[in-house]
Amino acid sequence: MPDQKGSADPRPPAASSIGLLEPQKDARPAAGANLLFLREEEIRLAQDLLFFAYRDFTNAADVILEELGLGRAHHRALHFIGRNPGITVSDLLAILRITKQSLARVLTVLMEEGYVAQTQGRADRRQRLLTLTQTGQALERRLFERQRERLLGAYREAGGVAVDGFRRVMRGIMDESARDYLDQHDPAETRARRA
Repeated sequence: MPDQKGSADPRPPAASSIGLLEPQKDARPAAGANLLFLREEEIRLAQDLLFFAYRDFTNAADVILEELGLGRAHHRALHFIGRNPGITVSDLLAILRITKQSLARVLTVLMEEGYVAQTQGRADRRQRLLTLTQTGQALERRLFERQRERLLGAYREAGGVAVDGFRRVMRGIMDESARDYLDQHDPAETRARRA
């Protein structure tokens, strides 16, 4: 948009309230149009980017977790229990892909500290259903807000087309079960891909 002097503003347009822009379909080249990004050095660079982004993204929450004597496994459990109130232990195991013993240790700490509550299933009393307590919800929110700051800054800087591309790349890296999980929890994204 031109400023008062009539020159174009080189910055991307203002983001919506959560910092995202709608992808511009006409601005995106066809997938695979430029295959130069498939060279080995580019793939190695992508690995570097993923490793460094993961390190810095998780570090935003690690500071809080360390203060509480918790770790990343506790954070992942809090995240997915918060996103799926009433999730069964077996479903959480399937998402996290850790051993029953590892999850038992994580859940024991979270329950003892008052972050997670466990109840029996109504239809099947053998099921253990997990929910966050109010204290757990507050902690999960605090962790989310720390990481959200990093994502919003990156999304705003990159713009909507790049965010759409990022989502496509991340989905492409995931296996089918992860994509199925996302489709179940974000129906709008599923509809957009079918359109």
